[in-house]
Amino acid sequence: MSRDVVAAGREQPDRDGSGLRVAVVCGRFNDHVTVRLLEGVRRGLRDYEVADDDMTEVWVPGSFELPLTAKTFAMSGAVDAVVCIGSVIRGDTAHFDLVAGECARGIQQVGLDTGVPIVFGVLTTEDLDQALCRSEPAGGHNVGEEAAHTAVEMSRLLAAISKLRA
Repeated sequence: MSRDVVAAGREQPDRDGSGLRVAVVCGRFNDHVTVRLLEGVRRGLRDYEVADDDMTEVWVPGSFELPLTAKTFAMSGAVDAVVCIGSVIRGDTAHFDLVAGECARGIQQVGLDTGVPIVFGVLTTEDLDQALCRSEPAGGHNVGEEAAHTAVEMSRLLAAISKLRA
């Protein structure tokens, strides 16, 4: 492996999102939280120079629907990365465990199957307070913002690794 790729992965990741096309798939369930995450994703992508015209945002009913939509985007060839955001808050039934687990498994599987960075920006929290603490406005902790940064970094890293084959 090229020393440049190894060093870039360890030291300073490529944070230039210029020209990258990123889809953002948002779960509508718990939208009082996911809207805050979406604002974070927008900030994060802009931080890394992804143009507004290169961002595509779509809404799905909830977190369970994120993997299929992400896979559809990834297979379309129209995007370089997909950011999945949602909020699953524990309740009194096993629903939380089923939705959170299958959502995470599905998102990971889409990335492995397609080779496209599919970023997990889904909150899985015990209560609303925890979700709000992880979706703070500008200047605070926001998992959406972190997910956007990950999308750019992974897109650039995987592209650099792919060039080694050429």
